[in-house]
Amino acid sequence: MLDYTKQTLDNGLDVVVHEDHRCPIVAVNLWYHVGSKNEQPGRTGLAHLFEHLMFEGSAHHDSGYFSPLQQAGAAINGSTSCDRTNYWEVVPASALDLALWLESDRMGWMLPAMTQEKLDNQRDVVMNEKRQRYDNQPYGDWDEWIQAMVYPEAHPYHHTVIGSMDDIEAATLEDVAEFFETFYVPNNAVLTVCGDFNEDEALEMIEWHFGEIPRGGEI
Repeated sequence: MLDYTKQTLDNGLDVVVHEDHRCPIVAVNLWYHVGSKNEQPGRTGLAHLFEHLMFEGSAHHDSGYFSPLQQAGAAINGSTSCDRTNYWEVVPASALDLALWLESDRMGWMLPAMTQEKLDNQRDVVMNEKRQRYDNQPYGDWDEWIQAMVYPEAHPYHHTVIGSMDDIEAATLEDVAEFFETFYVPNNAVLTVCGDFNEDEALEMIEWHFGEIPRGGEI
């Protein structure tokens, strides 16, 4: 069993750290308790679309999130499921502060950098992803059919994570803002940091970057 320390910041963010000096890297995973099950009728696909939007920049880094981390030698990505959305990066130990800063900035200050242009761009990316993975693949729509048959219409798993083309196309900036303010809050997330660092220093760093982000409403 791994030794770890768990703390909860005053704003409700759960933090789990595991110190391991066997390799000079650190894995950061920010896990939000939101997925396609939280979507409203007529707004399917919003959780996955939002995952794409989170890589488009925030108030203090209004540019793509891949470049600065990859330049530091990191691997980075995210994913969406029915129940959660997560964002992760594996960075050299020296880049931990950079990773935490970027994650905290988009948790706390993503909306000021959101524009219609970014929404339109990532909407097109997601719609093209749906065409490639579902609509234009032999038997690509099997998952949509099975979910719809297994789960009744009122069930949160009735629709697929990627959603429908009509709903994705209908998403607005107001939808994005409401989704962010509801679910992308510290008290609806878990931050896990594992790797080559001093635990006390890492916890201080996490408090510094995330501690001032306001707690959201109860979900």
